[in-house]
Amino acid sequence: MQHPTRVALAVASATALFAVLTVPAFAHHGWGGNAAEETELTGTVEMLSLAGPHASMKVRSGGQVWDITLAPPARAQRAGLQADSIPVGATVTVRGHRNKTAGRYEMKSERVTWNDEVFDVYPNRH
Repeated sequence: MQHPTRVALAVASATALFAVLTVPAFAHHGWGGNAAEETELTGTVEMLSLAGPHASMKVRSGGQVWDITLAPPARAQRAGLQADSIPVGATVTVRGHRNKTAGRYEMKSERVTWNDEVFDVYPNRH
């Protein structure tokens, strides 16, 4: 017969390992939480980052700050977008799919336009 403490530790270890291995799959959310129709949003850049699993921006429009999710950094860079490509304070137009949840100012973007330059981070989605 196994000692109850060893069994509890084995179960806890297996549970922790499962949690660590499955979090990345849940964290990568795809397009399912976003509306099917495309939306355009014009506003002022408050932040642009190419860090993390996806490049991102914060854009102020209509009194709200929108969280804009772009492509993964390598794909965004292939589209010509660099961390210093668009200055804070610049006016951009973002085209993509807003979050389905009312009151969530989030959009997954396919394209960003600034100064007549188009950064097509998901060229095959539109």
